[in-house]
Amino acid sequence: MRILHTADWHLGKKLDFFSRIEEQKEVLDEICQIADREEVDLVVVSGDLYDTFNPPVEATELLYRTLKRLSKNGKRPVIAIAGNHDSPDRIDSPDSLARELGIFFFGQPNLKINPITVEDSFDVIRVDEGFLEIKLPKYYYPIRILSTAFANEIRLKQYLGDTDKATQLQELLKKNWQETANQYCDNYGVNLLTTHLYMLKRGAEMLEEPEGEKPLRLGFADLVYSDSIPAQVQYTALGHLHKFHEIGQGTAPVIYPGSPLAYSFSESGQKKQVIIVDLEPNKIAQYRTVHLEKGRPLVRMRFNDIDEAVKWLHDNPNALVELTLESDNFLSSSDLKRVHEAHNGIIHVIPVVSKKQELQSGRSSVNLDQDMKDLFKDYFKSKYGQEPNEELMTLFNEVAANTLEKED
Repeated sequence: MRILHTADWHLGKKLDFFSRIEEQKEVLDEICQIADREEVDLVVVSGDLYDTFNPPVEATELLYRTLKRLSKNGKRPVIAIAGNHDSPDRIDSPDSLARELGIFFFGQPNLKINPITVEDSFDVIRVDEGFLEIKLPKYYYPIRILSTAFANEIRLKQYLGDTDKATQLQELLKKNWQETANQYCDNYGVNLLTTHLYMLKRGAEMLEEPEGEKPLRLGFADLVYSDSIPAQVQYTALGHLHKFHEIGQGTAPVIYPGSPLAYSFSESGQKKQVIIVDLEPNKIAQYRTVHLEKGRPLVRMRFNDIDEAVKWLHDNPNALVELTLESDNFLSSSDLKRVHEAHNGIIHVIPVVSKKQELQSGRSSVNLDQDMKDLFKDYFKSKYGQEPNEELMTLFNEVAANTLEKED
């Protein structure tokens, strides 16, 4: 049985002001093509379907359209769980309609769906809280899926009580997973766990959470170790970290596939992929990565010459750029205009002024009887060792005038 594992789509996410929705459409189309080309039997999306609790309409439409396509209009089951960016109620809300197309949403960690037959495609034959068992006609054995969607502290307290959360989360998950596995997961089927948690191999170094991501690991309170996974589980499909990680315990792979696009400049240069997993009863899971090609690369560049920067920008029109410009003095408006006109994907321009006049030793007194403009000049000179240029003073005057108008 062949499975495609992906996660952390973050539909609707922007890079500061820059929309990524067109790139998301392209990369999700690529994932759909991979699923068809690889003839996968089931798709798992391990959380963070959206980037916010209230995603834009375009992101919602893209999610449903993509999942419908991945399900081949009901012929291929799709499992999608909520991550820490998702509203569990929003994820669960379309489930009754989605099930008819073979799409199974798990917004709450203890959700129990109803058994269903998707006509001429497959049967959901057994269900429990956070569990379903699916029988596909082409295989003599079923697939069992344990799912634990992300739960925030409020929802965790509903399930765990107000006792020590660090111990309780680790022990409760281990206990619940093991009880479910003991009841449903024998060697005559294939067994899969999917969850959206910060998970680590015991004794391993901490894994870095994505820059700008809502953190799951607050000290050790929300850390779950991979030795909590039941021995019956052959593959664990994780979500949350945006970079590929294999944190397996023993012979059963435990995989973070990473996000399909680079969503912060800390991910610059990372290869993005989906995971293809082949499973048979009572055998070790075999997996491989399939790299994704769509999406604009995120690049951090540094120049000390404007002409060189402009040339590079012209030569790399597809990149999204964080540009650091070193200069002896502050950049002029004409230089900034040249830079921005050279490229439509500049996200940040970071000016670095390297030449500073030697500050006089000792602390000079401040004349508080000066007007605001002279005070600003004194502050700027003490901070940067030079007088503010004409363009900066013009901007200061505009801000000051606007402030005075509002006060009047």
